[in-house]
Amino acid sequence: MRNNAKLFLTLFGIFVFNLAMLAQDNSIGGGEDAAATSSKGGGMPPIPWEFIIPLGILLFYTLYVIYERILYIRRMVKFDAKLVDNMQPHLEKGNIADAMGMVKNQDGAYASIVKEGLESIESSLKPNEVEANMEKIANIEIGKMDKNLGHLGLIAGIAPTIGFIGTISGVITVFYDISKTENVSIGIISEGLYEKMFSSAAGLIVGLIAYAGYHILNSVIDSNTLRMQQVIVKFTKLTRP
Repeated sequence: MRNNAKLFLTLFGIFVFNLAMLAQDNSIGGGEDAAATSSKGGGMPPIPWEFIIPLGILLFYTLYVIYERILYIRRMVKFDAKLVDNMQPHLEKGNIADAMGMVKNQDGAYASIVKEGLESIESSLKPNEVEANMEKIANIEIGKMDKNLGHLGLIAGIAPTIGFIGTISGVITVFYDISKTENVSIGIISEGLYEKMFSSAAGLIVGLIAYAGYHILNSVIDSNTLRMQQVIVKFTKLTRP
C-alpha cells in the first residue's frame, strides 16, 4: 500500500508540473496563437488554466482515492463463506484452539470479526457480550473501509462549483469588455464564453467521477455490512448453549 501511495504521489507531481508548464506556455506564447486561430475560425479555443489546474488536481486525487479504496476493500472482504460452518464441530466440542487455528492466518474484516468472537468465548464472556464485541469490530472495519470516501462526496459538490465560477467569471469579463468597447456582437460574446465553458465541462466531469465513485464504493460497503451481520448471527447461534 505504501508503494502504491509513493507511485501516486510521484505521478501527481509529474501531473501538476506538466499542467503548470502548459499554463506557462499558454500565457507566454499562446495569446497570439489563440487570437490567430480564433480569427481563422478553427482549432482549440484558449483554455482557462486558472480553473483547469485546480480541477485537474481534484481529478487526480479522486482517481487516487477510488483506486486505493478498491484495492483496500477487495483485500478486506475476502472471506471463505463456509468457514463458520466448518468451525461448527470444534465450537460444539468447545475446542476453541482448533477453531482459532482455522482463522488464525487469515486477514480481512470477516476474519477479524470471527477472531474476536473466538477470543471472547475463550475469555468466558456471555453470548450477548460475545455478539456485542463482534459488532464493535465490525463497526471498526466498516469505518476503515469508509476512510476518505467523504472526500469524494465533497469533491462531487466542489468540482462543478469551481467550473461554474469559471463560467460566471467569463460572463462578467464579457459584459465588462462590452461596457468598455460598446460593441455588442456575437463574436465578442461567444469568444469570452466558449473559453470559460471549458471550466464548467471539466468541473462536471470531475464531479460525476467523484459522485459515481462515492456511491458505488458505498454500495459495496453497505452490502458487506449486511454480510458481516449475517456472519455474526450465524456465529452466535452456533456458540449459544
